[in-house]
Amino acid sequence: MKSFLKIVRYVYPYWGYALLNILFNMLSVIFSLFSLTMIVPFLQILFETTEKLPIPTSYPGFEMSREGLTDLFYYGINQLMVENSKVESLLWVCLFVVVMFFFKNFCRYMAMFFIAPIRNGVLRDLRNDIYKKITILPLSYYTSKRKGDILTRITSDVQEIEWSILNTLVMIFRDPLAILMFLGSLFIVSPRLTLFSLVLLPITAIFIGRVGQSLRRTSAKAQGKLGDLLSIIEESISGLRIIKAFNAIGFSNKKFQENNEEYTKIGIRMYRKKDLASPLSEFLSIMVMVVILWFGGKLVLDPNSDSLSPDLFIMYILVFSQLIVPVKSFATSFSNIQKGIASNNRIQEVLEAKELIVEKENALEKTNFEENIEYKDVFFEYEENKPVLKTINLKVKKGETLAVVGPSGGGKSTLVDLLPRFYDCVGGEISIDGNDIKDLRIDHLRGLMGVVTQETILFNDSIYNNIAFGMKGVSEEDIVKAAKIANVHEFVEILEKGYETNIGDRGAKLSGGQRQRLSIARAVLKNPPIMILDEATSSLDTESEQIVQNALDNLMKNHTSIVIAHRLSTIKNADRIIVIDKGEIVEEGKHDDLFSQKGLYKKLCDLQSFS
Repeated sequence: MKSFLKIVRYVYPYWGYALLNILFNMLSVIFSLFSLTMIVPFLQILFETTEKLPIPTSYPGFEMSREGLTDLFYYGINQLMVENSKVESLLWVCLFVVVMFFFKNFCRYMAMFFIAPIRNGVLRDLRNDIYKKITILPLSYYTSKRKGDILTRITSDVQEIEWSILNTLVMIFRDPLAILMFLGSLFIVSPRLTLFSLVLLPITAIFIGRVGQSLRRTSAKAQGKLGDLLSIIEESISGLRIIKAFNAIGFSNKKFQENNEEYTKIGIRMYRKKDLASPLSEFLSIMVMVVILWFGGKLVLDPNSDSLSPDLFIMYILVFSQLIVPVKSFATSFSNIQKGIASNNRIQEVLEAKELIVEKENALEKTNFEENIEYKDVFFEYEENKPVLKTINLKVKKGETLAVVGPSGGGKSTLVDLLPRFYDCVGGEISIDGNDIKDLRIDHLRGLMGVVTQETILFNDSIYNNIAFGMKGVSEEDIVKAAKIANVHEFVEILEKGYETNIGDRGAKLSGGQRQRLSIARAVLKNPPIMILDEATSSLDTESEQIVQNALDNLMKNHTSIVIAHRLSTIKNADRIIVIDKGEIVEEGKHDDLFSQKGLYKKLCDLQSFS
């Protein structure tokens, strides 16, 4: 129930539409009741039983009781019969039924008309919340999650909520009203028969409830397995070159087919349980109806009973049959809710995930960099008792170019990832101009920095939009200027569509060097005071590396730069070089000084045949 209420709270902003939906649902039920009551005068006219009824001769007035409403109803029938012939009276009854059914269906449509903005609005708000959450969760959250599973939660799980829980919103606003109004009319016709029927109706809910609980468990398994399938597909598309190169098509197909087979088996179980709800509820409803027919028939045939006439009993059965529809819908919807709750639980895992990178209340605003960056006794670990950085003390002055080198896995990338708060240090403090970065507004902190990574992150969009990514009010002149500094303009101007050329998924239409220069142009346009370059040339060929290195040199002019270098030839002229090994700074100085010390730095240089 708690999980269901978390979805229902999304309905609150649309309460106006909900009230209109309830109003028209109520009117629809009222018109439906009026149309059903017309079966009584129809039968009385057809079988000429009117004269046998105790019809009042004068207007009885309105009285909210069974006898008062019955007298008023029969008085109306009598007036119809007195003023018209039987054929004319029958025609008037038929016309009345047509009009009532028209208004019933019109109100039913209007009720659905006003529920549509609620259903789609809730889905929109839910997707917005999930997307916002996945963009602010720390990078560490995704190290233990598969991308396919995250995609399943924002697509398939959200869609499941529409199919199950939001469909149930229609039931919530409509069926309880219909049940109450139909029950009220049944009590007016025959209180004794209605009390008897109320004892039988809960049987349906009990059986359907058991099916629903089982369906919820199976649905959760199905959504989890679908996430695995999407992960395999995503990995296969990204790694298609490797799959082909290593003749692993058969291996990949087998892996996918095995997971697909498991998902299919779970899906079969899930749909069998879901499909069981409707026939089971229908069978139980018929059982209840048969018992009602038997018990009500006894009341009609009992000579000592004057509580139910044959024509009223027929009307009772018709109204009761209409009551079964919302009761059955209510029971079936309960099963659907269980399926939707399983998806909602998976969504809530994301929405309620702990935001490890939290901005303080009244965080400081800082839009400029004036003096230095300082690491004070910084300690960090991804897993408990497995430190990645140990007691790092480091100061980077404004305008300085600091190179960070060391063996793979030594903690270089982690060191720079702490600065824009992609992660927070476990111990110690990182400050900018004497301000702890945890005290600063996160958007202002990251606004001070530009990042160029080894893995170029581009988007399936135009060259123009990739350079201007995340920035507002950028002119074409600014774009071209940044492109020229990053040596992008030379290859863009020969393209047919120029800066409007779409670069494909992750920039697939460009070469490695072109993609990297494009990411540098993005950093140039942002023009932040602090640049972070994480092995930006390590994956390039010699010619591309030289072009990209020239772009990087242009980028670092008049900036404070922290450069993680894999190819040590690129940082020979750095103001200072630190060597990190096993999470500690083991050497520090300029290139010539470190090389002459014949320590780890010289060893790394020798491995690259550097002189």
